Amino acid sequence: MKNSNLKCWGLLLLLPFLTLSLFAQGPNNSGTYYKSADGLKGKALKTAMFNIIKTHKQLTYKQLWSAFKTTDKRADGKVWDMYSNATNFTFGTDQAGNYNKEGDVYNREHSFPKSWFKEATPMYTDLVHLVPTDAYVNNRRGNYPFGETKGETYKSKNGFSKLGSCTYPGYTGVVFEPNDEYKGDFARIYFYMATAYEDKITGWSQSAILQKDSYQPYKDWQQKMLMEWSEKDAVSQKEIDRNAGIYSWQNNRNPFVDYPGLEEYIWGSKKDVPFSYDHYQTPTSVTFITVDTKSIGSDDWYNMNGQKVGKSKPSHKGVYIHKGKKVVVE
Repeated sequence: MKNSNLKCWGLLLLLPFLTLSLFAQGPNNSGTYYKSADGLKGKALKTAMFNIIKTHKQLTYKQLWSAFKTTDKRADGKVWDMYSNATNFTFGTDQAGNYNKEGDVYNREHSFPKSWFKEATPMYTDLVHLVPTDAYVNNRRGNYPFGETKGETYKSKNGFSKLGSCTYPGYTGVVFEPNDEYKGDFARIYFYMATAYEDKITGWSQSAILQKDSYQPYKDWQQKMLMEWSEKDAVSQKEIDRNAGIYSWQNNRNPFVDYPGLEEYIWGSKKDVPFSYDHYQTPTSVTFITVDTKSIGSDDWYNMNGQKVGKSKPSHKGVYIHKGKKVVVE
């Protein structure tokens, strides 16, 4: 009886520690992966994330074809192409090869162009920034940086992706604009590249978007645009699943997917707020203009730049202003 009571008291004493152990876990089954970054902020937080994610299993270029079957498969089993919405590629059957038009074959796209780092390892096969895309559209993109454009040079089918002079303030050169649906995806990939290669990125060559600053390697116009893209296009289940798939292949993760809005803790409005890996608070503040709905019509929808987008609810994901309130369209 005495031993039984001691066991019960022992269990009661252990319960709080067991509870803490169970709940002190990161998101998306990441466990304590990010624990060493706990309590840090701003520049120190970025460097801590660098030390967490910098080491990963290096894949061969050929292995990427197989990895895509885990990371970039649509619900119907086809290749998930983020450059075109008019493709239905079959894994293996339609990979690489000759092409003359959009929809012929898919290939391995370095969303962060390989020419910027001269095909150096391990960036060349880092699955986080490598995605399967339509070969023709990929070729039209070339190694132009991401940006916003009217697409006067080229538009993929349905105007899904565009190429032309940059209309985003701060740069006027030629840029490639992905669809709104995936702008957040690519922004978070670029945040990963800035973090995972903190020790290398200042040596890369891309004068339009890069600067010699390991803390903020992107020029102000690019950084601001990527922050906006990430805010307007929230983390999707697709990205969460892709992140898990990447971890299964190369044993590292993209923290900007696991922690939506993490960029605000590193470069933005919350850079003076300590990061908590197991009690993370997603940033909720959104900077937007005030709209006088009485003077412009209460049924109109506006984007975050104050531009009218129509009277009907937008079909693209993002943050909008409607009837004087911020509305998130998923």
